[in-house]
Amino acid sequence: MKLATISFNNLGRRKGKMLFLVLGLLIGVATVVTLLAITESMGRDIEERLDRFGANIVMVPKSENLALSYGGITVGGVSYEVKEFAEEELDRIWRIENRENLGAVAPKVLGALPVGDRQVLLMGVDFQVELPLKTWWHLAGAAPASDAEVVVGAEAATALDLKVGDTLVLAEKSFRVSALLEPTGAAEDGLVIGELHAVQKVLGKEGRISLVEIAAFCRECPISELVLQIAEQFPAARVTALKQAVLAKMQSIELFKAFSYGISGLVIFIGSLLVFVTMLGAVNERTREIGIFRAIGFRRGHVMQIILLEAMVVGLFGGVAGVAAGNLIARALLPLVLPNGTFAGVNLGLAAVAILLAVALSLLASLYPALKGSRLDPSEALRAL
Repeated sequence: MKLATISFNNLGRRKGKMLFLVLGLLIGVATVVTLLAITESMGRDIEERLDRFGANIVMVPKSENLALSYGGITVGGVSYEVKEFAEEELDRIWRIENRENLGAVAPKVLGALPVGDRQVLLMGVDFQVELPLKTWWHLAGAAPASDAEVVVGAEAATALDLKVGDTLVLAEKSFRVSALLEPTGAAEDGLVIGELHAVQKVLGKEGRISLVEIAAFCRECPISELVLQIAEQFPAARVTALKQAVLAKMQSIELFKAFSYGISGLVIFIGSLLVFVTMLGAVNERTREIGIFRAIGFRRGHVMQIILLEAMVVGLFGGVAGVAAGNLIARALLPLVLPNGTFAGVNLGLAAVAILLAVALSLLASLYPALKGSRLDPSEALRAL
């Protein structure tokens, strides 16, 4: 009789206890898979939301001049040539190796113009890119629908006494104020913001770009890789990663992962204890059976193989069932945990690891009971007959 046949027969005779073991492993594996699947889905959703929440890379022309501002105070009386990019060169950003990780590229042109007795900073943007990127902007009015409309920051509107619908004359060209930008506490409050090409004409900077903001995120590589790749395409540019934004993304995702790993470790420990106690009890109950095996010539290794094969089968069934149940539970719970979230799908790598983990835990937890059973003295075991 083959050892595998003996193991399968033993499992068939003890259906209740084996089902209890499978159920214990199923619950453990399902919990781990559920937590990690939800974490992966939440991580992807958080990355997508954070990627939409502003730029994390800024590209500006290199300058040999030192900064002339500190703490919001700019030292005046010094003038120097401001270098800018050619707009036609920006397509090179999309030629980098990790271009699939680029979310948005938002070019801007900046310049000052007199309005009455005041100097106003004018910024030209592509509103179709800029407004989705700046999710914290709240407009009182409608977004510009043509290149003859502008958005005015809260401080600029107060200084120039402007409201929605008013006309603003810039370099002898009239613009309609389509919306006022509610206070943001940032530089936008003092700006007049118009359509990129219209502002370029007003400033006399056709085809010129002052700076570029880039929203990007790389799951498989550090953000510094993206910065280096962009810098290679623009040797005359200074490309800087806004590390605070990147770190915020990483920390949010890592917190979810750390929580899931902690809970998963606890569940795995409890599952392994359950297998250990049950298998040890099963060995103690099978003292007579093991004694007969030893009396008819079975070696210690044979006894261990019988017990460990049973544990491997239990672990395999528990792992497969746990993976299936875990993914189903994760899919069902995700809308409750993260409204409007999208399930990331079945992770085959996670499924394989979970099944192997279930088998390994079952074998490790059964190792001591198997050793104990194999060391039984046949003569002492047969006294139970």
